[in-house]
Amino acid sequence: MVFLAATLALNVTPGPDMLYVVARSVSEGRKAGIVSALGIAAGCLVHTFAIAAGLSGLLMAVPLAFEVVKLTGAAYLLYLGVRTLVSRDTTLAAPTVERARLWAIFRQGVVTNVLNPKVALFFLAFLPQFVDPKRGPVSAQLVLLGFLFNASGTLVNTVVALVSSRAGQWTKRHVGSSTLFKRATGLVFVGLGLRLALLERK
Repeated sequence: MVFLAATLALNVTPGPDMLYVVARSVSEGRKAGIVSALGIAAGCLVHTFAIAAGLSGLLMAVPLAFEVVKLTGAAYLLYLGVRTLVSRDTTLAAPTVERARLWAIFRQGVVTNVLNPKVALFFLAFLPQFVDPKRGPVSAQLVLLGFLFNASGTLVNTVVALVSSRAGQWTKRHVGSSTLFKRATGLVFVGLGLRLALLERK
């Protein structure tokens, strides 16, 4: 119960993943928001299995590894942001986004989550606190805890996607500025990229 309560409290706290979901939901609709949430969930699974395998400890032990992952992730987010800002396509995405587009959104969600070393360090610091070696293999417990944390986070992000997409639809009907949404999405990506680039290893 303590783990579930802590997990829910952490997942409802706004962070980079939630901002990504909000940006996609508002600018491209409900499907895009939900798919972005699923992409983030897939990225969290990568972190979960990495921790269970002991790989995430490398980011804490080797400063260079942390910097490489951090800067790669920051560069990717900045690329997405700048590409969105300079794009000449000002049409708003329809509710029925093509499958290829949804796959691209899913992939971006995975990549932005996996390339955020802070997520790996968070998992490394948070999950082991609830592991009890007397209850069985530590790696299996870490995977189970990671799945539970991820399920809670995905549920929260899905709700955020639904609410944000409704807000986006209302704004589009009453404001109707596609350029505004495109620039807002691009600025979110650029902001997340800069935030990640300036992240310090603790």
